[in-house]
Amino acid sequence: MAEHIDARALDEVVTFTSDLIRIDTTNRGGGDCRERPAAEYVAERLAATGLEPTLLERTRGRTNVVARIEGTDPSADALLVHGHLDVVPAEPADWSVHPFSGEVSDGVVWGRGAVDMKNMDAMVLAVVRAWARAGIRPRRDIVIAYTADEEASAIDGSGFLADHHPGLFRGCTEGISEAGAFTFHAAPGLEIYPIAAGERGTGWLKLTAHGRAGHGSKVNRANAVSRLAAAIARIGDHEWPVRLTTTVRAALTELAAVCGVEADPEAPDFDVDELLAKLGPAAALVDATVRNSANPTMLEAGYKINVIPGHATAYVDGRVLPGGEEEFRATLDRLTGPDVDWEFHHREVALEAPVDSPTYAKLRASVEKFAPEGRVVPYCMSGGTDAKQFSRLGITGYGFSPLKLPPGFDYQALFHGVDERVPVDALHFGVRVLDDYLRSA
Repeated sequence: MAEHIDARALDEVVTFTSDLIRIDTTNRGGGDCRERPAAEYVAERLAATGLEPTLLERTRGRTNVVARIEGTDPSADALLVHGHLDVVPAEPADWSVHPFSGEVSDGVVWGRGAVDMKNMDAMVLAVVRAWARAGIRPRRDIVIAYTADEEASAIDGSGFLADHHPGLFRGCTEGISEAGAFTFHAAPGLEIYPIAAGERGTGWLKLTAHGRAGHGSKVNRANAVSRLAAAIARIGDHEWPVRLTTTVRAALTELAAVCGVEADPEAPDFDVDELLAKLGPAAALVDATVRNSANPTMLEAGYKINVIPGHATAYVDGRVLPGGEEEFRATLDRLTGPDVDWEFHHREVALEAPVDSPTYAKLRASVEKFAPEGRVVPYCMSGGTDAKQFSRLGITGYGFSPLKLPPGFDYQALFHGVDERVPVDALHFGVRVLDDYLRSA
């Protein structure tokens, strides 16, 4: 066990997680967020180690923090470690504790951001400060980035940094961030640690139906609301075909082996749905990433009950597999039909990272060192992270924010969920694993 990850480091990760939760950085979209107090918090603690953090804003109050730790090998590629400071909204009336209390009780830290992702923000801080006290330097340069606006468009966060401050990330070829290396209990005694090596692309859509405005009492065959509703129903009912990416094939192969199921995803007659049925709970790690998807989420139409509006709009959360955009576009053209237009409201690329790389092997080794009973597998995230924006700089991203979780702790359900929380022991595990990986990277 690394001596520098001592009681102080373990206490600090809990304190930092709690403190960051208490700083309300709710991102309601449309620019309604202010990350600066949290950015100043992490910058102050980085500066105390001798680093020189840079605070950057595209929009006032939407603050990002970037700092570089110089490695011992100047010829080595740099590594990016990034986490976002904003969180999604939380309604206090729905929670057992106030979502911005940062309460620590019965070995658990409560509050919005406890898993998404102020826990990882705190782990990085705790590791860097432990290194400073012990005089430790990593082999390669490590660039630390705390970003704004990940829970919306990232235009004020990683997008701004990648587009306008690429020099801060010079030499970075790989990065780690959310969300991987957490315990997934697939069965009694079977612990899986999925490390993300891919993300589906983001295709948030705006649909607009056009029709003829008129009186609500009259027959109207050009009703914009009806046209939109029909298109939305077709999208919601659509069965997307299976499309297996390299990362998902690797995930299915390794999950089948871990679960004791025979499967060959390379076989021409391979039936992915049949395999998913055999994987039991472990299927949840891959079932959302074997296809493109499009889920209607918002509707807007009309202004009075007896007036048929001339147009109606809807929003759809689309997610696209690597290589799947052409099919996605063609399918939306067909499903929306001639009377409904669609456009990208927000669009970001899909990602894949190699699972046979030295980096992935080191990530796996660090988890296995502290969880030898666990089985590490690759997986593709159904959603997206700031790794999309940083990929513009040629940075390959992995999801790696390690947590050892007890049985019955539904980590994935707590992302954007009620009563978000993280066990203190999980934070301690995460600090140890993160420290081990970053020193070996």
